[in-house]
Amino acid sequence: MLLLAVDTATPAVTVALHDGESVLAESNQVDARRHGELLLPSVDKVLAGAGLKLDAVTGIVVGVGPGPYTGLRVGLVTASTFASVLGVPVYGLCTLDGLAYAAGIEGPFVVATDARRKEVYWARYEDPRTRVGEPAVDRPAEIAEQVAGLPAVGQGALLYPEVFPDARGPEHQSAAALVSLAAERLAAGAAFENAEGTPPAPLYLRRPDAQVPKNYKVVTPQ
Repeated sequence: MLLLAVDTATPAVTVALHDGESVLAESNQVDARRHGELLLPSVDKVLAGAGLKLDAVTGIVVGVGPGPYTGLRVGLVTASTFASVLGVPVYGLCTLDGLAYAAGIEGPFVVATDARRKEVYWARYEDPRTRVGEPAVDRPAEIAEQVAGLPAVGQGALLYPEVFPDARGPEHQSAAALVSLAAERLAAGAAFENAEGTPPAPLYLRRPDAQVPKNYKVVTPQ
């Protein structure tokens, strides 16, 4: 087994390679505006660090969000393209699940990432491997009662200490954690966000920031 993982659902452009037992190489860069520019060089760096080529990969793991429209699509399109070209399966995992796994908190806690617009993408967890319910997007003040008294990880938690007073690291997503979780699930025969043989669907949770303007002036000839 050789799994290549990518995630661009958060400001982190993160890539990792896993052989079924451990992480062989990883790359993590935080730049919310350069996902498309940084991802492929990061893949090259990780493969070179492990002394391997892309055609050795037997499966692709990708974070499906939730995340902003543009950044999230970079990782998903790249993962689906690699899987198609190589003829290997692609496994979609919730980005928040990767952060939860990396946190390693035993007991109830929350993962929250920055959703912009003064909102967070968030979910509750019973332990590092067990999410409670589906991810959501809300203003922090609107979920204060639901998360009260719980530890929280992720950039979203660190941005709003009044709602998440027990905010902890990791701040950003790690493909190394995501691919380690995927390797565990594959070994256990557990399900992923997408059915085998189908491309992963993105978790946007809201409309994209870019909108067609209303009442725009028509300039084409009648």
